[in-house]
Amino acid sequence: MSGIRGKNTKPEIALRRSLHRSGLRYRLHSTHLPGRPDIVFPSRKIAIFVHGCFWHRHHGCYWCSTPSSNSEFWNAKFEGNVQRDREAAEALRGAGWRVAVVWECGLRASSTDDTVARLLAWIRSGTGDFESPLVRRLSSDCYGNSDSTSGRTRGH
Repeated sequence: MSGIRGKNTKPEIALRRSLHRSGLRYRLHSTHLPGRPDIVFPSRKIAIFVHGCFWHRHHGCYWCSTPSSNSEFWNAKFEGNVQRDREAAEALRGAGWRVAVVWECGLRASSTDDTVARLLAWIRSGTGDFESPLVRRLSSDCYGNSDSTSGRTRGH
């Protein structure tokens, strides 16, 4: 897992390019903020996290699967990631920041424009928090719970 990047991932770079093209300027990976957000707008008090669907457990996403081998390890790893994400977002909100979570699936080629348009509208609105929508639903969620309409599961 040491080869897994935490910064400058393809989805993150795609989002940064789109935001820059839209005329917005930002800071990257602010170490003084909880959770070290990927993109920060200090003057607007906005912190944006770009989460991978697999690592951060995007509930119901097609790309959120659980490895079948060593499942105890993986479940603990994923639970720790989700808890850390929750704590960072709560700390930021408590400090008066607005928090956005942009999921990796929303930054795939077919969805990038829509996701960026929604994010830009949210940034300019000045209200609440933001989470990019699910792009492709799986017949079972990333926790292995099957959808009642389908007996199939992926990656289990």
